[in-house]
Amino acid sequence: RDGDGFYYIEDRLKDMYISGGENIYPAEIEGVLYGMEDIAEVAVIGVSDEKWGQVGCAAVVPKDGQIIDLVAIASYCEGRLAKYKQPAHLVILQALPRNATGKVLKFKLRETVPAQLGL
Repeated sequence: RDGDGFYYIEDRLKDMYISGGENIYPAEIEGVLYGMEDIAEVAVIGVSDEKWGQVGCAAVVPKDGQIIDLVAIASYCEGRLAKYKQPAHLVILQALPRNATGKVLKFKLRETVPAQLGL
């Protein structure tokens, strides 16, 4: 919501997830994470969490030879994202699933990532 009272959707509604009663739009988090020099590609999805309902999970493709961990992501997000928007989980991938036109297939991530996290 802006200063004039207008609301703006920042992402696809179906990609939004709710954590602790807050609507979280992955596009905002992805925009911040793309600022990290070590990240080639990133997609953020919501995954189940007993306490908060859902929390963020960053699916990351690191640039060649780079190592990324959740501590580095949290450190980078400090001051750039509210704590509740910061990813609680991290999955490192070789490539993000994409369709023929290059669009990231987040539904495939939502199908496979929870099992990788043991959720």
